[in-house]
Amino acid sequence: MASTSSLAFPSLQLQFQTPRKSFTSTRRVFLRPICASVSEKSSSSSSSISSQPAEPTKLPLRKIPGDYGLPFVGPLKDRQDYFYNQGREEFFKSRIQKHQSTVFRVNMPPGPFFTTKSQVIVLLDGKSFPVLFDVTKVEKKDLFTGTYMPSLELTGGYRTLSYLDPSEPKHDKLKRLMFYLLKSGIKSLIPEFQSSYSELFETLETKLADKGKASFNEANDQAAFNFLARSLYGTSPSNTQLGTDGPKLVQKWVLFQLSPILVLGLPKFIEDPLIHTFPLPPFLVKKDYQRLYDFFYQSSGHVLDEAERLGVSRDEACHNLLFATCFNSFGGMKILFPNMLKWIGRAGAKLHSELAQEIRSVIRSNGGNITMSALEKMPLMKSVVYEAFRIEPPVSLQYGRAKTDLVIESHDAAFKVKEGEMLFGFQPFATKDPKIFENAEEFVPDRFVGEEGEKLLQHVLWSNGPETKTPTVGNKQCAGKDFVVLASRLLVVEFFLRYDSFEIEVAASPLGAAITMTSLKRASF
Repeated sequence: MASTSSLAFPSLQLQFQTPRKSFTSTRRVFLRPICASVSEKSSSSSSSISSQPAEPTKLPLRKIPGDYGLPFVGPLKDRQDYFYNQGREEFFKSRIQKHQSTVFRVNMPPGPFFTTKSQVIVLLDGKSFPVLFDVTKVEKKDLFTGTYMPSLELTGGYRTLSYLDPSEPKHDKLKRLMFYLLKSGIKSLIPEFQSSYSELFETLETKLADKGKASFNEANDQAAFNFLARSLYGTSPSNTQLGTDGPKLVQKWVLFQLSPILVLGLPKFIEDPLIHTFPLPPFLVKKDYQRLYDFFYQSSGHVLDEAERLGVSRDEACHNLLFATCFNSFGGMKILFPNMLKWIGRAGAKLHSELAQEIRSVIRSNGGNITMSALEKMPLMKSVVYEAFRIEPPVSLQYGRAKTDLVIESHDAAFKVKEGEMLFGFQPFATKDPKIFENAEEFVPDRFVGEEGEKLLQHVLWSNGPETKTPTVGNKQCAGKDFVVLASRLLVVEFFLRYDSFEIEVAASPLGAAITMTSLKRASF
């Protein structure tokens, strides 16, 4: 996904507080309780992250390398390299090598004819990247998807919360509304997750028995949508006119917004002019979107009442609730959950066994109940979840426009940025920075266990901010950061309560990994 503010949970401070029982060694473990509070402070000072030192930089000042090429020609060439000639990761790696710098100038897709504003300054290390979260230094207005903005016809004519800068008055009201939504659903989160994902596991087992393999992604899409609808809105989609159509309607609608920055696997001579050159016409998804809108409007009574109290119309609020739930939350779970299973699956039976032992031991000692306090007593499980966020964050692209002249530091040099210039960061490079993380390219299950592991959480950035920071109405960190963490932990816990181990096949997809389950070994202890 593009630079997203995916729904998260404001009233569950699920920051990793427990030092390490290592995957490979034994260390002391300290437990701290979850703190329940809602962060609605309008000040952004508490969450600002500066890329500039308090004192004048001692690093050498260097001119930002790279250029944008000729008008029209340069953006087209970079687009071809990004999507086809090199691919995304090699596109950035080759330019780091060429310029001997993790900060440089380049054009970002889609370019012509979507936009003439393709020029960005790229930040590809863990030291320079955090300036993108500092709303005192960068503006986030209309930058959610990057250098282009999808038609407002796809969102009811409104600029939704993700496109608003915190300086805009409507940002405060809409983010408070998201906090209210999440807080109101707190009691149903765990039971509705258990219900929705029990259905997923039953589906996988049935298909495995019939065909010898089962698509996790298809079952996950339905389970994720059901979970969000049931836990946040108290409505089961299957009992409404929407039925089981929600996931496919959402995916089609999201495609019309993100197609300019996706690769669908079509032949280049068809795909590039079809989705990277001109926008897909919104009228083609108008009826699909209306079905989603009707579902959320009918299911959101008390939330829409709260919106009116905050000074937001019911219509605008409903479009925002739809966007936050379907684009941000559902989209995040659609990418994150398969990716997480990919890394856990590849780690093998040893990790599976240790997770099963830790999870089952804690749940048994808790009377067989899954609670948030019980989840806090599973250091390896929590570390595995954070490591999945680190190694392959569901949010890859981040943008911000400099509000004033800045000096940005990489590990090796300082760079002057002028007011109005666009900054861009590719997050997987920042969260796999070898100067911050040891064995940065490897999935290390117990990386975040222990006191030293806990210190590294400030460099886990998937939520549009550090894992150690809290979403507020004054910043752009995901309103539901902790909701997503909780849901991810629940997936791992539910999985290893039910299964000892599993085997998978992995393929690429336009959004995340495509996971096919080939074996599920039921719990034996």
